[in-house]
Amino acid sequence: MDRRERWGDPEEAQRIAQAAHQARIWTCLPATVVSFDPGSCTITAQPAIGGVAFDASGMPVATTMPVVADVPVVFPGGGGLRLTFPIAAGDEVLLVFSCRPIDSWWQSGGQQRPASARMHDLSDAFAIPGPMSKPKVVSGISASAVELRTDDGLTKVSLAPAGVVTITAPAGLVINGNVQINGAISQGAPAGGGSAASSLIGPLTVTQDVTAGGKSLKTHTHPNGSPNTGTPN
Repeated sequence: MDRRERWGDPEEAQRIAQAAHQARIWTCLPATVVSFDPGSCTITAQPAIGGVAFDASGMPVATTMPVVADVPVVFPGGGGLRLTFPIAAGDEVLLVFSCRPIDSWWQSGGQQRPASARMHDLSDAFAIPGPMSKPKVVSGISASAVELRTDDGLTKVSLAPAGVVTITAPAGLVINGNVQINGAISQGAPAGGGSAASSLIGPLTVTQDVTAGGKSLKTHTHPNGSPNTGTPN
């Protein structure tokens, strides 16, 4: 039945008007990244769920959503510190739409008056990285530790409640800067077994003793064919 045949019904007319109004209110949507601008920390995104319009008979019709440009990315941060990600085309994000226009705030920050009367508009979106559709769900999520990791799980930093921090870096760990370690250092065997040689450019200063192969650097002696020599100077 053509819905226009029921427009004489006040309740039906109200439902139609309400549905049309709600169709123009945007709250949040999953989307796919089209491009990322690291300079401005914004993305261009394609909403992943189509919109709904109404034809001349008042029936809903699925529509393709337009690409949303210049969307500020929400990187978690505070206190002068921030966690950032190298967002790539094809990544999934959640678009959250402000209830008032963000133009003035985006340009100047602080407290601003709304630049227009628009509300819940597609042009006032923020992007939150992280949502995963089933085809992109990562595996091997830890049930006991917080992890900063690659999607494949091969490289990660794991923080466990017992106070243990584990770094897994198959290609190596690079530290640029001075390192101070308050505690003991021990070297285990590589994951594949065997041994791993270590080297230092030096100079290396050791306040106490150095033991190599069970021999003390400070107290070992040298045979010379007669009584052993004294301890080294």
